[in-house]
Amino acid sequence: MDCPRWLPLESNPEVMTKFVNCLGMRPTWQFGDVYGLDPELLSMVPRPVCAVLLLFPVTEKYEAFKQEEEEKLKDQRQDVSPDVYFIKQTIGNACGTIGLIHAVANNQAHLDFEPDSALKKFLEQTSKMTPEERAAFLEKDESIRVTHESSAQEGQTEAPSLDEKVNLHFIAFVNVGGQLYELDGRKPFPILHRKTSEDTFLEDAVEVCKIFMARDPQEVRFTIIALSKDSY
Repeated sequence: MDCPRWLPLESNPEVMTKFVNCLGMRPTWQFGDVYGLDPELLSMVPRPVCAVLLLFPVTEKYEAFKQEEEEKLKDQRQDVSPDVYFIKQTIGNACGTIGLIHAVANNQAHLDFEPDSALKKFLEQTSKMTPEERAAFLEKDESIRVTHESSAQEGQTEAPSLDEKVNLHFIAFVNVGGQLYELDGRKPFPILHRKTSEDTFLEDAVEVCKIFMARDPQEVRFTIIALSKDSY
């Protein structure tokens, strides 16, 4: 059986904010662009930041690294907190939505939801499931799929067709229990990177983003988006 495919989401913070708002997350926190990695540009990002999304190109170099990392971590068990919410990606082109779910699911203590929020309901229904069970549940979730489809049509660039090969991928960075995790639905498990804190989280996540960039120095297709408390 073919895996289902969705239209890819554009790396557009307004589209992302609207997407989670349509699913019942109140706009007390908003997605916004991180325009550069030096301290001056990072200081312009509204604080606090509770999640960082990275859009990056899936290249041969990256795939080789991913395979290597997976083999290494299978042997050296990571001490991943049971509080980390992780979902596998089984839907083609859904990495944007998976990234948003990872960002929101691991920050429910900070975020506010409408009483009838479809996203909150999904997180509650899947809270005790395995990452694979959550993925299967998402495949059947009509409200998230429909919101994803309408959001994918909303960006400033024309959405590619369902079958077009998209080689850009979204992942999320979150702080759970003072540890910085990378959550990527294409990987078998969360990646524990380092200690972090609410105050240093953006800078700590950006340090990991820099490693992604250094791996492919010829590439320019990197986008970083932060989920910040709305200060407007």
